[in-house]
Amino acid sequence: HTTQFTQPGWYYLKVDGHLEKGGSFVALTDGLGNLTIIIETMNHSHSECIRPPLPSYVVSPQKAVFHLKGSFNKLKSLRMWYSKLDFSTANSTLFQSLGAKNISEGILTLSLGLDEIYTLTTLTTGHKSSSSEPPPSQPFPSTYKDDFNIRNPSFSEAPYFADQTGVFEYFINASDPGEHVFTLRQVVTQRPITWVIDASNTISIIGSYKWVNFIITCDIYIESNKGGAFIAGRISKAGTYVASAKGIFFWVFPDGTYQVTGDLTGNEILMKGLSGVRANRWHTLTLILKGSNISGMLNGYPLWENVTTHSPENGWAAIGTHSFELTQFDNFHVEAS
Repeated sequence: HTTQFTQPGWYYLKVDGHLEKGGSFVALTDGLGNLTIIIETMNHSHSECIRPPLPSYVVSPQKAVFHLKGSFNKLKSLRMWYSKLDFSTANSTLFQSLGAKNISEGILTLSLGLDEIYTLTTLTTGHKSSSSEPPPSQPFPSTYKDDFNIRNPSFSEAPYFADQTGVFEYFINASDPGEHVFTLRQVVTQRPITWVIDASNTISIIGSYKWVNFIITCDIYIESNKGGAFIAGRISKAGTYVASAKGIFFWVFPDGTYQVTGDLTGNEILMKGLSGVRANRWHTLTLILKGSNISGMLNGYPLWENVTTHSPENGWAAIGTHSFELTQFDNFHVEAS
């Protein structure tokens, strides 16, 4: 009701915005003679917000009269689009064209009901699109790999990775003459202001929450001596709960140490030791989860084994960093079941 009938550069007109018997409206123009008016009459019970609480108000059926002034006084009609949300029978009317609505000497009169949305506009380009049914849902493939070799991506993020904390973007590593020219890079370097309890370490998840057994391999490149990187499996939580996510996390740090933890915060240490990992060098991490037995490899050689865990039993795969530091990832590969 709005986006089809405006363009960048349009601006809101200064109007009262309130209807006499409840509801609201806005008006926009391009400054070149075009006008769009959007009206809504949603009642209170269908407009509640989570926060802050919505003050009480009443909306009643009404006749609304709009006085068009200035250059708009000369308009003879506006094209009208209409929606009515039916919450009792779910038999809603969605974005129906009602043709032209006549205007008499700058006066526009409408009979408005409840839970309705109107668009009245000078634009003639509006249309209601149609689409075929989406394909049925499919499970995420049990084998997936990505080398991030996208030279000129039209988007910044790799498909299927869902960033929960931090931002992981395609990166061209011009200083690398070898196989790591195109990588995925965590680019946020300070904790942002968030509206939920966010994690203190960055994480991007991928795959299926139902996965149990994993072999995850990924090349990592830690760019700061303050940083660290991990690959992980059986991630238990995401979204607003990601800060308390459990799982199996295989961390390496640029001081030459590693840790295996049962949580994203790194407090539940299952094993730790020396790895020889340093910043500004590529290393390959492999995490193997088979039932309750877990092991890890570094650069193709066993680094740790004989870690036993029984929880969580399943979850997503993930990559991430210690704190908000620049870190690159490449040649991600997961086999899961």
